[in-house]
Amino acid sequence: MSVPYKTREGGATVTVFVPYDCGNNCPFCINKKEYADCSGFSLEKIIESIRTMDAITPRCDFVFTGGEPLADLESLQKMLDVIPATHKIYINTTFPVQKRYSAQEMLAFTEKNKDKITCMNISRHLVKYVEESPDEVLGQIACPTRINCVLYKNYPANKLVDYVERFLPYGIPIQFRYDYTETTPENLYEEDSDKILQDLKRLFTYKGLDGCRMRNGFHFEYKGLHMTYHKTLPYSTIVETDSNGVTYEILYDILIKQTGEIHSDWTGVVMDLDRYHNAVYEPYDLKVINGVVDF
Repeated sequence: MSVPYKTREGGATVTVFVPYDCGNNCPFCINKKEYADCSGFSLEKIIESIRTMDAITPRCDFVFTGGEPLADLESLQKMLDVIPATHKIYINTTFPVQKRYSAQEMLAFTEKNKDKITCMNISRHLVKYVEESPDEVLGQIACPTRINCVLYKNYPANKLVDYVERFLPYGIPIQFRYDYTETTPENLYEEDSDKILQDLKRLFTYKGLDGCRMRNGFHFEYKGLHMTYHKTLPYSTIVETDSNGVTYEILYDILIKQTGEIHSDWTGVVMDLDRYHNAVYEPYDLKVINGVVDF
């Protein structure tokens, strides 16, 4: 028997998988296998689903990922154009070196959409897995930016300071990420045996921790640059029973797949739209746990 949905005020974050692939094969990417067969992918159905989610939660956040969102600027523009200004929009990208578009064409896209894109999250890892656009290009992106860096397996910790120094001239904040396929409820907030956290605390100034049931961020500062170490669970639904004995599926992320199908979790669960129309809303449980998070 299904239980009611609950989500935060404004609605769960909607992640849109663009219906076209990237040319990369990053070892920690779990999405690549979904792009092995692109038959059934549909830009039109994705746009229809974007409109559906806007109608239900007109203030939810949208995140575009893939694949590579910037691999088809015309299609990405069509998706952005149907999202009203009541939503925040984030784009996860490598800002790729590609044959189809030059760096100047991609920069022009950010200029055109600078008032629409809340933040462009640029993948730049400590170990290089792809051909990267020059850092000088990233400094010219017209919308707000953040660097995303997955610290994967035996990352070279001795290169962390030089890596951060690399982005200081551009003032781009950095988010270091734990390999979320390894995150569990037991280690989400564990600190003592977290090698990444201990390396960051050794090298940079620790400022504070914020978090919720699903994810958290350890915040650091280095020469005025804001850095976060982000950990999140590999799924987005938590089942809880409240003080009145009512059990809810609490949704943090909703996915629009490449086919336009709407899922309520990263684990392949199809969304029950009728249930979501009647979702219960609660304040977002993200809070400062210790220190000062005032960036």
